[in-house]
Amino acid sequence: MKLGELEIQHGLLEAVRKAKLRLLKMHYESGVGHIGGNLSSLDLLIYLFHRVLGEDDRFVLSKGHAAGSLYVALWSIGKLSDSDLQQFHKEGTKLSGHPASGWIPEIDFSTGSLGHGLSLAAGLGLGKMLMSQSGQIYCLMSDGEWNEGSNWEALIFAAHHKLSNLTFIIDANHLQGFGTTREVANLDSIANKFRSFGVPTHEIDGHNLLEISQCFSESKRGLNAIVANTKKGSGISFMENKMEWHYLPMTELQYIRAVEEVSKQ
Repeated sequence: MKLGELEIQHGLLEAVRKAKLRLLKMHYESGVGHIGGNLSSLDLLIYLFHRVLGEDDRFVLSKGHAAGSLYVALWSIGKLSDSDLQQFHKEGTKLSGHPASGWIPEIDFSTGSLGHGLSLAAGLGLGKMLMSQSGQIYCLMSDGEWNEGSNWEALIFAAHHKLSNLTFIIDANHLQGFGTTREVANLDSIANKFRSFGVPTHEIDGHNLLEISQCFSESKRGLNAIVANTKKGSGISFMENKMEWHYLPMTELQYIRAVEEVSKQ
């Protein structure tokens, strides 16, 4: 194993483990659900914020119900404090259940009404191109979100304008609010649909940091898509691939069990 691979295996794996424990604590103490979709996206967000995003880059969280994983990723790089996270979902908080813009530079847009993030990201990308500004735009989306027609309009827009600075990442955990993505509105193969628009598309294991690293090293710039196959509730045995964890908050016993499982990873 090469030195860089060792660093990923040890340094980033530990960062993910700590972030997962903090995410569980934050959601348990606030009594808030949506933990499943947060866990499916956490590895991707930790890698993005620790290894990819530069000063001129921007990030848009289109699947706004994964706000918890975004806040914890920002906490893991020192942009948010423990006291900030303790206010998650509380009265008057800046850390609402879906991201709210206007208070830290890392959150450009209020998101969570699904289907809006890619349009916003494409607009940022075109603006940078018109003003000859450097930097890549990264947009994290859900797979169920592609039921929204606005995403396909944004894809047409991005391909037509040949945006040279947009990467959209699909957290493909194959579950959405009322069933599997195949049952609700089957889009397989979504990667091939992106390719039909002329968008280079990678397909990876969204929980394998080595695959994530290799993918981003090959697709740092230009218009491209990443379909990251993930598991809702990743890393927690009783949550993995269970639709109900799109919604449920944890009981005390469930929280204790989840912490025990993550601590052993």
